[in-house]
Amino acid sequence: MTTGEMHIAGLDLPVALTLLGLSFLSSLITAAFGIGGGTMMLAVMATLLPASALIPVHGLVQLGSNAGRACVFRHQINRAHLLPFTVGAVLGVAIGSSVVVQLDAGALQMIVGLFVLWTLYLPIPRLMKRSAGLTGALSSGLTMFVGGTGPFIAAFVKTLGFDRTTHVATHAAMMTVQHLLKTVAFGLLGFAFSQWIGFVVLLILFGFLGTLAGRSVLVRLNEALFQRVLTAFLTLLALRLVYAGGAELLWPPG
Repeated sequence: MTTGEMHIAGLDLPVALTLLGLSFLSSLITAAFGIGGGTMMLAVMATLLPASALIPVHGLVQLGSNAGRACVFRHQINRAHLLPFTVGAVLGVAIGSSVVVQLDAGALQMIVGLFVLWTLYLPIPRLMKRSAGLTGALSSGLTMFVGGTGPFIAAFVKTLGFDRTTHVATHAAMMTVQHLLKTVAFGLLGFAFSQWIGFVVLLILFGFLGTLAGRSVLVRLNEALFQRVLTAFLTLLALRLVYAGGAELLWPPG
């Protein structure tokens, strides 16, 4: 049997190995710099997976990846904001999963991108720092349609002024909650996770190894450098979302 004839979860072996390597790299980036890996993973998976499987499979992979990161940094999680975020996330996923009409993904991407830019470069209202529940509801509703709302949540966590390890830990815990709820919702909606589960476990394992590598980078960064890199990552991701959303609105596929 040649390499080209080998398959994992229905994917050609080179594609499967690419995704495994990407899972390691994306988790390393997120553990080291607080953001970026999940969106990068979503962008690449969008070119390699069937459209119907993209959001639920990405969500399950990110559940495992973020849960591993939250476990590694469990002592640094700020739990005061986690409970209201969870309550909001439950409401957001419930509303998002019950919407019958598919919302315009391009418009949603632009909204998320513009929101992130606003939190980075304009004065932040006091309400923003007390709105973990609202952040949970909005981001979790959006994630049922656009998948990658990590920058949205990271932008909120950044306004709280945490140090770098607390930022990474709290963001990971919030993303774990969101992706767990999303996975349950897609399961109830009838998505067949069983055909993907073996490969997803491998992706999560490689992602956990990336998290361990990323932690060693994080502890060596000084606080100022971490904040600069985080701002740069968020800016680039936000601009990409605005561009992708605008392009989809102006030049819809098909």
